[in-house]
Amino acid sequence: MSDAHAGAGFPVVSYERRGMYSGGGNALASSFMQTVENKPESGGGPLGAVLEELLGLAREAARHSYSPYSGFKVGAALKLGSGEIVTGTNVENASYGLTVCAERAALVRAVAIFGPEIRVAAAAVANLNDAPSPPCGACRQALAEFMLPEAPVAFPAEDGMRAMPFSALLPMAFEKKRK
Repeated sequence: MSDAHAGAGFPVVSYERRGMYSGGGNALASSFMQTVENKPESGGGPLGAVLEELLGLAREAARHSYSPYSGFKVGAALKLGSGEIVTGTNVENASYGLTVCAERAALVRAVAIFGPEIRVAAAAVANLNDAPSPPCGACRQALAEFMLPEAPVAFPAEDGMRAMPFSALLPMAFEKKRK
């Protein structure tokens, strides 16, 4: 992310790739080491005011999780390009494949309320289980339809909160020309 985004209320985030496909690494977002620069214009905390606000709203959404099978309560908050913020939570199902993740729940809600022309300018994921929970592959691909490539995404990782541009979270998204 460039310094230009810091002035827009987003923190400057840099990341370093660690042997994702070599030996001891894995292909999770937690394979990225990140550094969040605390710029004065980003609002104070290491993630910046925008992501801190989204994390608070994501935690609140996680309290509404329907997760009777796993007990894993996740919430997501999306800040749209219009400035609107939309939240979602995970909803489990006895047929596990029908479970809806918090990120997709928030995205579907955003489209239902504001229409298919939305663009997501920032996102945050939180859970009430103190466990790593980067967006899953399905959520990343669903977000790719609406997320700005430089939009910051914050989520809990093994070593604490992480933030990175969406393009680093899903560098090779499937693309299809829209009609």
